[in-house]
Amino acid sequence: MTARAGSGWNLPGPAADSTRPLSASRLWLRHLACFVLPLTTLGFALTGPHRWYTALPWFGVVIVSVLLDSRAAPARRQPDPALPTWPFDAVLIALVGLQVANIVLTARLISLAGFWSTDALIAALLVGVNSGYSAIVVGHELVHRRDRRLQLLGRLLLCTVMYEHFFTEHVRGHHVRVGTPEDPATARFGESYHQFWWRTVPAQFRSAWRLETKRLGAVDMKWYDRRILKSRVLHGVVAEVSLAATLGIVFGPAALVVFLLQALGAVRLLEAVNYFEHWGLVRSGRKVQPLDSWDTESWFSLYTLVGLSRHADHHAHASRPYQQLRHFDESPKLPRGYFGMVVMAVLNNRRFQKLMTAELQRRRLGPFLEEPQPS
Repeated sequence: MTARAGSGWNLPGPAADSTRPLSASRLWLRHLACFVLPLTTLGFALTGPHRWYTALPWFGVVIVSVLLDSRAAPARRQPDPALPTWPFDAVLIALVGLQVANIVLTARLISLAGFWSTDALIAALLVGVNSGYSAIVVGHELVHRRDRRLQLLGRLLLCTVMYEHFFTEHVRGHHVRVGTPEDPATARFGESYHQFWWRTVPAQFRSAWRLETKRLGAVDMKWYDRRILKSRVLHGVVAEVSLAATLGIVFGPAALVVFLLQALGAVRLLEAVNYFEHWGLVRSGRKVQPLDSWDTESWFSLYTLVGLSRHADHHAHASRPYQQLRHFDESPKLPRGYFGMVVMAVLNNRRFQKLMTAELQRRRLGPFLEEPQPS
């Protein structure tokens, strides 16, 4: 878990930071970068309705984020094992409040501006990106916590993007089956993002449903079986529909449509991240290891996405809080940070596959594995 002297993987930006752990206060301050996108979204929702020429610049935060991420230096510092927990958890709870406020205030904005407005377009895009990069990422962090109250907050965030079944499928499905043909959230070698999208979205819902019916006593349980009323997936669907209906009733049909569009955009981002986090990697008959997840060393991704980019350690220790996630030298490395990788995976998939294949070949992973990996 030491810093790499030279990976052959060109990372732009200034020199790498020190390998000495940051103090708790300095690390906490760096993680405050995760507030930029949700606070920008809040500012947009609070200051509207806007004229078209004042609405468009608000989306600039997304463009700037992609550019900064493409220039970010590698972050290889290992965390201090003695870090306190509460200030980092406070960040997550504040982000939950911001997401709820952004959803409600955006619905109010659309009720005033109307659907055929620049505000509606920017809201669908900006709130969708914020929900994907902030709400789902924070929800992902929270559903892995052992504290049931934090798990419920994570499930609430997932409801704001109509994807609550992710709680069941991700924790009990993906983390168990990652890197195997049985995992719908692992992208296969040579699979494009659009192929992955159409395969994974329905497959993850079916998997979550089956996981719950199995927990309740019968994998092939019929929908009219009374036991299905205890299904967490069904509870999530009811909560999502109730939230959407409430927004539509209170703020009107235009607000409902924008809410659904931002949810679709957020899920598209989530599945783009799922796509490149395990693309082409294969695991068989052994415990999950750092080799089974793609990492990025971008400091911008690390601090704006509450540690999500250290995905290898997350899969090795799923309940480890984001501030304690470690850098692994042996995990395969992405050519960009998460912001840049989403753009590449979705809009330039041919280049994405070329670069990822080269890294797999260099590290002898996935289809280029020459001998069994250690158990």
